[in-house]
Amino acid sequence: MVGAENTRTGIESTVPARLDRLPWSRFHLVVVVALGITWVLDGLEVTIVGSLSGILQSEHTLHLSSQQIGTMASCYVAGAVLGAVIFGWLTDRFGRRTMFYVTLAVYLIGVILSAISWNMASFAGFRFITGLGIGGEYAAVNSAIDELIPARLRGRTDFIVNGSYWIGAAIGAAATILLLNPRLLPINLGWRLGFAIGGLLGLSILILRRYVPESPRWLVTHGYERAGEEVVSEIENTVREESGKRSLGEPGKALTIHPRKSFGLRIIVDAMLAKYRARSALALSLMVAQAFLYNAVFFTYGLVLTRFQGVSPERTGLYILPLAVGNFLGPLLLGRFFDTVGRKRMISGTFGLAGLLLVVTGVLFATGRLSDVSQTAAWTIIFFFASAASSSAYLTASEIFPLETRALAIAVFYAVGTAIGGILAPWLFGTLIGTGSRWNVFYGYSGAAVLMLGAAAMELRFGVNAEFVVLV
Repeated sequence: MVGAENTRTGIESTVPARLDRLPWSRFHLVVVVALGITWVLDGLEVTIVGSLSGILQSEHTLHLSSQQIGTMASCYVAGAVLGAVIFGWLTDRFGRRTMFYVTLAVYLIGVILSAISWNMASFAGFRFITGLGIGGEYAAVNSAIDELIPARLRGRTDFIVNGSYWIGAAIGAAATILLLNPRLLPINLGWRLGFAIGGLLGLSILILRRYVPESPRWLVTHGYERAGEEVVSEIENTVREESGKRSLGEPGKALTIHPRKSFGLRIIVDAMLAKYRARSALALSLMVAQAFLYNAVFFTYGLVLTRFQGVSPERTGLYILPLAVGNFLGPLLLGRFFDTVGRKRMISGTFGLAGLLLVVTGVLFATGRLSDVSQTAAWTIIFFFASAASSSAYLTASEIFPLETRALAIAVFYAVGTAIGGILAPWLFGTLIGTGSRWNVFYGYSGAAVLMLGAAAMELRFGVNAEFVVLV
């Protein structure tokens, strides 16, 4: 894929080919850890929030209702939507590296402030700030990883990075067993420590990210050819030293790139709504489906356990822990097949299978045939496939659009998909659970299943087999 045409004569660049021929090295590992570690922290604190559903209803904490908990989750998602659009545009305009620090700083401020919330309004406001940062992270980090990782490893690496969210979720679920235990910590202190500890740990990422360079592909596409060549040369020297190889092999053929200092919104809008209209519809359907499913379940699962299964609030972390494990194992074990079997088959397969399993589980839940353990087991199996499907949505948005629109494309589809599926879902399910009717909750699950199956159909119709494709 090449940049948008303009009046300047195109240049021949081997930068993409030089990056794609590199062997896996410690440099790539540092990039993955420095950028992907935010997902771990996000998973940790979001899981803590999910486990807090019952605790936050106590008169000794914030004394929230079920609907207020759903509204609070929607505020977080609304912040993520706005942050994705704002920082997505800034990432394409001013570069990936600058935004790494800005988005992470906003995120950490929101997390730390969440620890000192004193009522519903303050907690919702601080969660909104946290969402602003994490929305920006999705755009900046996913685009940068795709541009620094060799094409042959891009799919599985993206999946592991996005799947690392669930490592944090597992840690968060385990931590709540201690933090929410009233025999160890006061009920109004433990949940605050969860946010504070996560925020303090996140400060170390700011130091680690100084080892991640600006994307050479972004530099070349925006007219900084010499800087792009210098960054690639530095990366090559680093890889040679780490791998012990004197020769890295000859790069593939050069690509013709039409540099431009900045790309106006007209070019971006034309690419997304005209030239790549079908791809836009595909990316949107994938994002909406996965966002609705995940935000519906994980922001309210603690409520389902306490309301319908009689689980005590401080023990909900025990049930979320296996869900987190299943969510991580899915991308870890299935990721390589997206590079070998192919994007189209695997994306449609994981979305479709997750949707079908969701319908079966919903019926069993509505008819009262699931216990707390069997319900958790069923969800673990569903999310084994749904997690891989969710990661593929971000990968798709990144791969099917050219570099000059990549970060904003991820941001826009994440924002629109999350606005439709993410803001609505927590509020809707909080309301449905509040009715006390299992069948009302089932109708919500059925809606999520329809979206997942629809996304699978869209992938079969409009999907692109982008494995091994060289990205500018």
